[in-house]
Amino acid sequence: MAGDSAAAAPPERLALRDPRWARWAIFVGGIGFLALFVVLPLAAVAVEALRKGFGAYFSDLGDPDTISAIHMTLTVAAIAVPLNCVFGVAAAWTIGKFAFRGKTLLLSLIDVPFSVSPVISGMLFLLLFGLQGWFGHWLREHHWKIVFALPGLVLATMFVTLPFVARELIPLMQEQGADEEEAARMLGAGGLRVFWSVTLPNIKWALLYGVLLCNARAMGEFGAVSVVSGHIRGLTNTLPLQVDILYNEYNMVAAFATASLLAGLALVTLVVKSFLEWRYADQLALTRR
Repeated sequence: MAGDSAAAAPPERLALRDPRWARWAIFVGGIGFLALFVVLPLAAVAVEALRKGFGAYFSDLGDPDTISAIHMTLTVAAIAVPLNCVFGVAAAWTIGKFAFRGKTLLLSLIDVPFSVSPVISGMLFLLLFGLQGWFGHWLREHHWKIVFALPGLVLATMFVTLPFVARELIPLMQEQGADEEEAARMLGAGGLRVFWSVTLPNIKWALLYGVLLCNARAMGEFGAVSVVSGHIRGLTNTLPLQVDILYNEYNMVAAFATASLLAGLALVTLVVKSFLEWRYADQLALTRR
């Protein structure tokens, strides 16, 4: 009987029976791991960026090449993230609300950027749109430039960030089903009205969460854009590429000052992500009732 009662005890009660030293060891180990691999590197970036004072810090950030890198990063993200948002919503709507042949294949294709190295994806765009690529001759004749220009950066960024919005929305839309949309259509609502009035309110927090992750990855992407950018200072460099150039030139303070912008973005992303996870959890709880 004692064994049966122990087996029937809730998991949280069984966890409380663990020795106090074991619980404290796990807690201290987790905090130490986070401090070593998260807090300490961020603190090191801040210390190195301000090593010569705030004057040198803001002077490094005001460098024309760094300003150009910031502008290029924001421009690429401003183009790639909305396009991936549209694709993600459309893909999630299709997969989550309809049954059709090829659904598994579509899901697999959406996951391809997760399994392909960003450097390899950049090389694929070089193979397609470079001067010696499949479409290079045609692009040169029509005076269109893809690689080593803004379009190439946008394409590479879109590829590596493509799954984030879709993968955040697909499970939620599958869980919600299509009952509410079908009811709205029976009441006479059109397709756009159904989307704006029924579907979008049900997915808004998950959508914002996916957009947040997509934007963070877009601004911090290095491998793919490094291949297609050409590292042209003042023209095609993004913030991660500018940090790499400054570091390789042994301009450490400027490199860490520029890196602090990306670290600040990471912290802001963490705060907003935590908030959206709280709201997203509430939304999932409501949809599963």
